Amino acid sequence: MAKRARVFECQHCGFSSPKWLGRCSNCQSWESFIEVRSMVQTKEIPSASQSALVPITQVAHENIYYFSSTQRELDIVLGGGVVPGGLYLVGGSPGVGKSTLLLKVAGGLAKEGKRVLYVSGEESAGQIYLRAARLGCLQDHLFVLNSIDLEQIKAHLGDQSYSLCVIDSIQTLYSNHIGAAPGSISQVRESTFELMRLAKAKQLAIFIIGHITKEGSIAGPRVLEHMVDSVLYFEGDPSKELRILRSFKNRFGATSEVGIFEMRHEGLVSAKEASKLFFSQKESLAGSALSVVLEGSRALILEIQALVCESNLHNPKRLATSFDTNRLHMLLALLEKKLEIPLNRYDVFINVSGGIKISETSADLAVVASILSSLRERPISNKTAFIGEVSLTGSVQEVPDINMRIKEMENYGFLKAIVPKKPALSTPIICYAVTEVSKILEWM
Repeated sequence: MAKRARVFECQHCGFSSPKWLGRCSNCQSWESFIEVRSMVQTKEIPSASQSALVPITQVAHENIYYFSSTQRELDIVLGGGVVPGGLYLVGGSPGVGKSTLLLKVAGGLAKEGKRVLYVSGEESAGQIYLRAARLGCLQDHLFVLNSIDLEQIKAHLGDQSYSLCVIDSIQTLYSNHIGAAPGSISQVRESTFELMRLAKAKQLAIFIIGHITKEGSIAGPRVLEHMVDSVLYFEGDPSKELRILRSFKNRFGATSEVGIFEMRHEGLVSAKEASKLFFSQKESLAGSALSVVLEGSRALILEIQALVCESNLHNPKRLATSFDTNRLHMLLALLEKKLEIPLNRYDVFINVSGGIKISETSADLAVVASILSSLRERPISNKTAFIGEVSLTGSVQEVPDINMRIKEMENYGFLKAIVPKKPALSTPIICYAVTEVSKILEWM
């Protein structure tokens, strides 16, 4: 037996109430409740005592099997490839390349003989055909379903044996069991839960495309990210060619890996030489310094650009793109104290070339070098890299995996490296140990 019940649900956080509220008591948002008519089951729920208890030492071991997505950079982010039964959530701003990448994955797997279902509630079958033709993804084993009906999608997936399914997008799906409109929190939550059960039951890998809010998070309740096995975010300016795919959750691998893609006419393609996308060695310029950072298991050479100019304002501007602004303030205060440079009279702007966000502190020394280079109009050699973390005491501290960073520099013909400690490996690059930030002036 089941009956209808009136439920009001907050569209910001998913909090439900039996009556309408002007302000959500959970997230404090105003005018966010809408009425949702849901089915309330009146039959008895089996007690938990019926479930079998198994000691963890006797649990059967399951080996995780991976198969390639046909996109090398995506395999790196996923921890080795796609796992059958895995539920993956892909988010990003409009036009960044979510649908393009997953359509190429679907076409690549279909070319290998795997059956793939591409479900779209935003584009017609004709529009998908045109995009697939441009990307070279027209394959007999790639099937297209233009539907937003969750029950119809489940029926198609249950009737046939598919290796992978793409849902574009989760905000368009609609379940008849929920009386809310497509895109509402209750619909998104119910649809994701049903897809999760289907993926585990049929060992079917499912990729879900999710829209993002103006704050940059995936639209829908936070429980949505807890349901899925992996959460991937696309970063990058849609007006530029570079795209970065970053993992924020992965039950099958590390979350520190990133995938680097280039947007071309034939769609997103894996970057062959990633470091070349982030720096240029054409000439030595004032205000430009190179560093080597780690993103997961790879080393990337980045160009740190600085602009220091006199300010007419009482409070000079400090702006940073793809670099922590609070850390920039700390480094500027350190330079004023240790080097006695009156930076309080200058505006300081920092930019990381290529748009990749620096999440570690190994680029501190390069930031300091670029600021001093711009201030004194002294170009820094484009064959020299600065690697080191700067502490509040003015000392330059060691960073992990220095040997891997030096090896990456060798691939691009660097001649010198300014580091806290000389590496143990034999290298043609001349490494100079700098332990105090005040010594950086010797290399300007």
